[in-house]
Amino acid sequence: MAAAAAWREVLHMMSDDVVLGIVLPLVVYWLYAGMYHMMMMMMPPALEPFRLHSVQEEEQRNLVTLPQVVKGVLLQQAIQALIALLLFFTGMAGEHKKQPSLAVQAAQVLVAMVVMDTWQYFIHRLMHVNKFLYKHIHSQHHRLVVPYAFGALYNHPAEGFLLDTIGGAVSFLVSGMTPRTATFFFSLATMKTVDDHCGLWLPGNPFQRIFSNNTAYHDIHHQLHGNKYNFSQPFTVMWDKLLGTHMSYVVQKRANGGLEARPVKVYVELEDAEPIKTE
Repeated sequence: MAAAAAWREVLHMMSDDVVLGIVLPLVVYWLYAGMYHMMMMMMPPALEPFRLHSVQEEEQRNLVTLPQVVKGVLLQQAIQALIALLLFFTGMAGEHKKQPSLAVQAAQVLVAMVVMDTWQYFIHRLMHVNKFLYKHIHSQHHRLVVPYAFGALYNHPAEGFLLDTIGGAVSFLVSGMTPRTATFFFSLATMKTVDDHCGLWLPGNPFQRIFSNNTAYHDIHHQLHGNKYNFSQPFTVMWDKLLGTHMSYVVQKRANGGLEARPVKVYVELEDAEPIKTE
């Protein structure tokens, strides 16, 4: 009872924008990832032509179960929520800021994108280059050799804190966003991250058409041949191209059905498998 009363007092002290900024990205994650999961469960034959990996590959190559993934994601989201509350109580969340014009908000979102991409590229790359960090921390995420939507935020707690939580806080503070603008930005970043792990190459998907950093691009990184490439996430491929870690790819039809993303440098075009997408 005392804990419940204390929680109600916390919510009373916080503005609606702060509460929404903490809660909505979490809800968006489960709704968007859940949509992909339901599609996979209810329409497997219809989606098979758009899968980057077969069902058999997902079952045989992944080293972690779905319940373990869900548990890991919930832990990371709990940490994120606690950090957001900390920003509020230290007065850094800017809950009393006046909402600026749409042009200013758009500029703030672009700044936040650049900051988040920069932070995540260098931390992500460090976790691959440093053998200790990879073995003891980042390898947990790569237990999903065949990514799927629910696994987008399946990380070691230390990685989730450093890469996503701190990276998100830095993006928020540097850009100067209000909590209301941050709600939009973090919800967008959440959807983008889920989409990058969905394992489907869908015609008309705006994330996969607008962004070069997309499902196929990140799928290359999850495979053995791309483990030292395509570190950029979640929005652009800027740092990969600038620092020589960009691996171009083609999306082509698999001989036994479905699609696959292949690095251009090892790509051998089959007579009956024309490239669908090149990057």
